[in-house]
Amino acid sequence: MQRMTSADDFDRTPGEKSSNESDPIEDYRKDFDAAEKKVAGEIDPGVRALVVAVAIVILLGSLTLPHSGIANGWEVLVNSNEARAESIALPSRLFVGFAVVFGVIVSMLALVTRRWILAWIALAGTAVSIVLGMLAIWSRQTPPPGVVASGPGIGLIIGWLVVIVLTFHWLKVVWGRTALQMAAEEERRAAAAEAERRGDWNVG
Repeated sequence: MQRMTSADDFDRTPGEKSSNESDPIEDYRKDFDAAEKKVAGEIDPGVRALVVAVAIVILLGSLTLPHSGIANGWEVLVNSNEARAESIALPSRLFVGFAVVFGVIVSMLALVTRRWILAWIALAGTAVSIVLGMLAIWSRQTPPPGVVASGPGIGLIIGWLVVIVLTFHWLKVVWGRTALQMAAEEERRAAAAEAERRGDWNVG
């Protein structure tokens, strides 16, 4: 059966769409915007995910090793009697805390959820941990006058090296996602310009 012609069809000028007809260019633009938002919010670490996972395990293991003297990383974190006996300074406690929060917890959440914001937080936190780790090693090598303190232990050194590795890999992941987002944004602008050009051509 043929569709009955309505008064709106007579009133419409040639090329004008009725209210129940969708604009394919507008639909394409909405789909592209949705895809761009999805790309912007997610990461794809690829093979780096395995490297980060192994680094997290090693970082956890380093906390069970001597941080300085008889105090291991966990004892430094909770400021136990062993840590106080070794005169553990504030940089060491801050380093271990940052390593646990950003190197372990946030990094694991970023791997599981693949959220870009968590990867960025892990990058920022592990980058700060590098500085804190350097200060922790320095504080164990140069104790205050009159304080007898052991030097940096194997756990502290391994933990510091691991957060350097984590920072490098999170930097590559975040930068790769940023480059992909920039490419998607450029493609969206090109598509919008092409749609505008076609619209001007149709009007002409």
